[in-house]
Amino acid sequence: MNWFEILKAILFGIVEGITEWLPISSTGHMILLNEFVKLDVSDDFYSMFQVVIQLGAILAVVLLFWNKIFPFGKKNNPHPCATDGLLSYVKMDKIILWLKILVACLPAAVVGILFDELFESLFYNYVCVALALIVFGIAFLVVETIHKGKPASINTLEALDWKTAFLIGMFQLIAAIFPGTSRSGATIVGALMLGVSRTVAAEFTFYLAIPVMFGASLLKMVKFGLGFSSFEVTILLIAMLTAFLVSVLVIRFLMEFIKKHDFKIFGWYRIILGLMVFGYFYLTTMV
Repeated sequence: MNWFEILKAILFGIVEGITEWLPISSTGHMILLNEFVKLDVSDDFYSMFQVVIQLGAILAVVLLFWNKIFPFGKKNNPHPCATDGLLSYVKMDKIILWLKILVACLPAAVVGILFDELFESLFYNYVCVALALIVFGIAFLVVETIHKGKPASINTLEALDWKTAFLIGMFQLIAAIFPGTSRSGATIVGALMLGVSRTVAAEFTFYLAIPVMFGASLLKMVKFGLGFSSFEVTILLIAMLTAFLVSVLVIRFLMEFIKKHDFKIFGWYRIILGLMVFGYFYLTTMV
C-alpha cells in the first residue's frame, strides 16, 4: 500500500468536506489542488473520484438532519397521513418537503443527464471556473448589501412555497452548467434574492444536495464501470470517510456562523480565489 497516496486521498477528502458546504466552490478548489497534488490514478478514475467522494459529504447531511428529513415514524409526527394504520407512520410535512426538494432538483437533473459531458468539455477549464468564482463572489456582496436590514419573507422551511423551491432549483441549474459557480453558492444567492432567510437558505441547500449528489455519483460510477482495483477502492473510501467527518464539523460551523454573520466574507474569498486562479494559470502558460 502506498501511504503517500493515502495521505493525498485524505487531503482531497478534507478539501471536499470544507468546500462542498461553504459557498466557495468545491470544483475551483479541486482544480487547484489537483495542480499541486496529483493522485497516481487514471484520468477516468479521477473524473469519477472527485464526484463520488461527495457521497461522504452527503452522509453528513443525512446524519445531522435525520430528524428533519426522515418521513416515517410515529414519534414526533404532528402531521400524520392518517390517524391509524400504516399511513399514521407517514409524516406528511416531510413528504411535502421532499416533493419540494425534488421539484427544485428537476431542472439540474434533466440538464445534467442530457448534457453533463458537453458542459464538462466546454466549461471545465480555469477561465470559466475563475470567472464563476468572481461573478458569484460579487453577487454575494451585492445581494447582502441590498438586503441588509431587510427582514426575510420566508423564515421556515414550511413557508417555502413550490414556486420559490423551483426558482431556487433554477439557480442550482447555473452551478450544474458552470463549474466554479458552487452549487451551494448559487442556491443560497438565489434564495436570498427570493426573500428566504440565511438559515432556511442554507438548510434547504443542504437538502438539495442529497438527491443531486447521489444522482451525480451514481451516473459517474455507471460510466466508469465496476472495474475498480483494490487500491482505487481504498483511496475512494478513505476520501469519502474524510469528507464525511470534515463535513459534520463544517455544517455545524456554518449553521452557527450565519446566525450572527452574513455571507460577505465568502464573497470576498471567492473573488480573491478567482483572481488567484487566473494569476496562477496565466503564469504557468507563460512559462
